[in-house]
Amino acid sequence: MNGVLDVLIDIASTPAILVALIAVLGLVLQKKPLSDIMRGGIKTFVGFLVVTSGADVIVNSLEPFGEMFQQAFNVSGVVPNNEAIVALALEEFGTYTALIMLSGMVFNIIIARVTKFKYIYLTGHAMLYMACLVAVILATTGMNGVVLVTVGGLALGIANALAPAIAQPFTRMITKNDTVALGHTGNFGYAFSGLVGKLVGNKEKSTEDINFPKGLAFLRDSTVSITITMSVVYVIVALFAGGEYITTNLSGGTNYIIFALQKAGTFAAGVFIILAGVRLILAEIVPAFKGISEKLVPNSIPALDCPIVFPYAPNAVLIGFFSSFIGGIVSLVFMAMTGSVIILPGVVPHFFCGATSGVYGNATGGLRGAVIGSFLQGILISFMPIFLMPVLGNLGFAGSTFSDTDYGVVGIFMGSLANVGGQIAVISGIVAVLAVMIVMTVLGKNKQTAK
Repeated sequence: MNGVLDVLIDIASTPAILVALIAVLGLVLQKKPLSDIMRGGIKTFVGFLVVTSGADVIVNSLEPFGEMFQQAFNVSGVVPNNEAIVALALEEFGTYTALIMLSGMVFNIIIARVTKFKYIYLTGHAMLYMACLVAVILATTGMNGVVLVTVGGLALGIANALAPAIAQPFTRMITKNDTVALGHTGNFGYAFSGLVGKLVGNKEKSTEDINFPKGLAFLRDSTVSITITMSVVYVIVALFAGGEYITTNLSGGTNYIIFALQKAGTFAAGVFIILAGVRLILAEIVPAFKGISEKLVPNSIPALDCPIVFPYAPNAVLIGFFSSFIGGIVSLVFMAMTGSVIILPGVVPHFFCGATSGVYGNATGGLRGAVIGSFLQGILISFMPIFLMPVLGNLGFAGSTFSDTDYGVVGIFMGSLANVGGQIAVISGIVAVLAVMIVMTVLGKNKQTAK
């Protein structure tokens, strides 16, 4: 039994396999020829592997940058890193996390079927991390067994249906259609950035319309501009960190300037790989998902990982990253001055969440929206962990914490209920959210009938 469960968890938490199987199912439901089914499944599988490879390349280039930054400016504190905190939590809550993830997928499909929230969450690792957060919080209330798995699965299913819905009005502005949604644990922050852009920006002046002098027209190539920009940033931080520290601890003896330039180029290569993979995925998963939408969950929309929006505004990706990171630095200074817990600006979350926020801010408010929206999102993901840490029990003091906004929203909501009324309050709160979703669905149908 455990062997079967392990295989199911491996499939569910591996986006490439999970989404490829979804594509195959969609094509089978459309009664496509075997050749089309194999092609769609394989190209979706390979596309996700390309995106994952690009993300790994970016992470590997940013990790030494984070260490260089801490050395350069002599800062220490709690590092927001989803992988690190989940690795610690799984040692104690691994089985519950796995079962909550599987039951959450079932609840997500049921909720999409019976409510107006038609989003099928397909980002496997994000589901795993959220399931882990839910397991930790429910366990702190003393909940266990079937009750914990059922309540946790329902909470995860609701979160997986709601998160894409919150960002969808802005996602629709980016993609110009409703064929795909965003399934990532920063959706609240992306919607926040989109709203900020709408309030303070000017969508007529897009980040993609930046006018370069004729002699600098080559900078309109995103690969070139990203490489040059990141090279300048890496070299500056390397100079502050010191050549001796880098050659001794990070570069394996390679000259520290050469090492910095290499990592900057590697970062740009990672972005290039992601963009290529996203194009391949979207070309296959959207048509394949039509079968699921028609047969299993009418009008359903696949919710995919945040890099799916990167090709729509490559300049905003880089602008959003820098703006979010600056927001993290400003937050760090404020925390140090006020004597609170210091949340270090995690370079990886500030890239993926900040870059995506830049795309959303740009969609509603152009260049100004991208800058201000992602900057404020950077402040948001810096302060949210401070309020999340106390509800994680002993895990909240492990030296790392969850980084993205949706962890903060779900964790603080459930944790606050747990502190007020224990298990009953948590269950009541989750059921109340589901009831609101059902009421909204009924009211929406009545409104359509009245027309």
